[in-house]
Amino acid sequence: MTNRLENARSRRLACAGCGDDFGCNPSGPCWCNDEAFRLPMPVDGSDCLCPDCLRKLAGQRTGAGAA
Repeated sequence: MTNRLENARSRRLACAGCGDDFGCNPSGPCWCNDEAFRLPMPVDGSDCLCPDCLRKLAGQRTGAGAA
């Protein structure tokens, strides 16, 4: 079972990192298109990350988030 609640154009997801609810629009402009940090599409059955978790991961991977 997946955590996707899909309709024809957009979907609501539960973040794979924190569980927060957020929107995704794969058939049109989505918030993640404006992000500089990109992840490959999950292949392990997990789903996308919310904006906060994606930015935290970007900081960890680039060293900018390490304090």
